[in-house]
Order: sequence, then structure tokens, then C-alpha cells
Amino acid sequence: MNAFTIKDLENLSGIKAHTIRIWEQRYNFLKPQRTETNIRLYSNEELRKLLNIALLNKYGFKISHIDRMNANEINDKILSLASIEAQQERIVNDLIGHMVYLNLEAFEAVLDNYILAKGIEKSITQIIFPFLERIGILWLTNHVNPAQEHLVTNIIRQKLIVGIESTHSHLPLNKTALLFLPEGEYHELGLLFMYYLLKSRGVKIYYLGANIPFKDMAYVVNVKRPDFLYTHLTSVTHHFNLEKMLLQLGNEMSDVPVVISGQLVQQYKKKVPKNVYFKKSLNEVMEYIASIGKAS
Repeated sequence: MNAFTIKDLENLSGIKAHTIRIWEQRYNFLKPQRTETNIRLYSNEELRKLLNIALLNKYGFKISHIDRMNANEINDKILSLASIEAQQERIVNDLIGHMVYLNLEAFEAVLDNYILAKGIEKSITQIIFPFLERIGILWLTNHVNPAQEHLVTNIIRQKLIVGIESTHSHLPLNKTALLFLPEGEYHELGLLFMYYLLKSRGVKIYYLGANIPFKDMAYVVNVKRPDFLYTHLTSVTHHFNLEKMLLQLGNEMSDVPVVISGQLVQQYKKKVPKNVYFKKSLNEVMEYIASIGKAS
């Protein structure tokens, strides 16, 4: 069983820690354990409850009303939410719940059903990417068992690879991109997502994959001369130095645009080289993808 902190619950549910504490005082649905130093720890079941309660609260139900519902009534109300956004958030919550309980068959079934109904790209943007954004902070803080992380990411990875192999653009662009993850970064899903998006829009891809030493990436750049580089930084090893990598990119590849997205760039505050462009949200990534086609 996982033990989640109140900060984990805040990140996963969108409910501020202060509000969660008030709910605990007034209502009965959360009863965390406490450590010897009085730190709250929440179980898988309490996480699942809070995700459901937060969803209902966001879409119009009062907490005092939700507190009087039993589990079946809460589930019925969640299933009855009509808006597309609420349905998508419910599915993301389901994925989180299946992950923490290691219910892999159910996790994969949720993905397969959504892909069948909406296609791979909408599945990525509407449920997979939001799921990864919410879970990513747990990976950074080691509050998810590595086995859980590896098992669910490998399921998603398989879906992305199938999508990449099956996509074809009818309007190829005269653009090439080199995709890589720097040495110390092993989380490949964001990069595979970009592979799919760029390939589906006619960009030719050189895909190096994860944990690539700078000199090896530079060698391919010198040989293939791509129009731009792309990397996605999720959760690197402790010895990774983002500032050092940015300086190398600025000094040794100043004539090649480098686009970087992911969790790490959202917190980076220092100046970046002129050839480096941060994309700090899915919307910024999608706008960049759209601009490539217009530029061509």
C-alpha cells in the first residue's frame, strides 16, 4: 500500500492542502494516519475517495451533500456528470486508482476503450497526458512504488508505439527533427508522444531515445543536420545538471533550435540560450507543433 502526504493529495486532486485539513475537521470521509512527528499519511482508499469527492465538488455538488452520500451514490453521481471535461477527469481518476492498486487489466482496458472511441491522439491529449502530469509529481518525490510506475508506463508506451507505427501524413513537410533524452533521463513517454505528433504532421524523425550522452547526440546532429532538436524532461537522476546541458546546447549547437518540454522546465528560472525554447504546458507544445506546418 502507498502512503500519500497531504501535498500528494493536493497535487493529484487539485484541492489545496488547507481545504483538505478543513474537510477533515468538519466531515468524516478522510481519516489519515499520523507519523510520530504528526505528519498526515493517507491510504490508497482515501486517495480514491478524495479524487471522487473533488470531482463532484468541482462540478457543482456541495461538500456537505457529498458527505451524506454512500460509496454507491457517489459513483452514480460521478457517472451521471454530463460535461465532456468531467467525463475525461473521471477517466483520469480511474487510471490513477487502477495504478495505485496495480489493477493492470483494468488500467489497460480504460486506455483501450478510449483509444477505440476517440483515436490515439485524442486519447493522449485528453487522458494520457493529464494522467502523466498529475502522477509525475509523485515520481519526482518517490511517493509511488517504482514497480507501479514501470508497469503502467510500459502499458502506455506500447499504445504510443502502436500509434506511431500506424500513423502516416498525407502532407509531408520538408522538416527533420532529432528527438532524444539526455543522459540521466529515462522517462520516454513524453518524447514518444512528440514522435507521434510530429510524424503524423509530416516531420521526418530521427529518434535516439533515452539516456543519450551529449557527445553521441552531437555526433548525429553533425551528420544528419536536423532542423531542430526536441527533448522532454520528466524526472532525471540526481546528478543531472540542466543548467550545464543548456550551456552546452547554447555553446556547441547555437545554430540549431532546441525545444524542451516537461516537468523540469516548469521550475527553471534562469536565463536560457537564444537557441533554446521552453514549452511549459501541453497547449504550448500543441501551438508549437501547429507553427511548424505554417512555417513550411
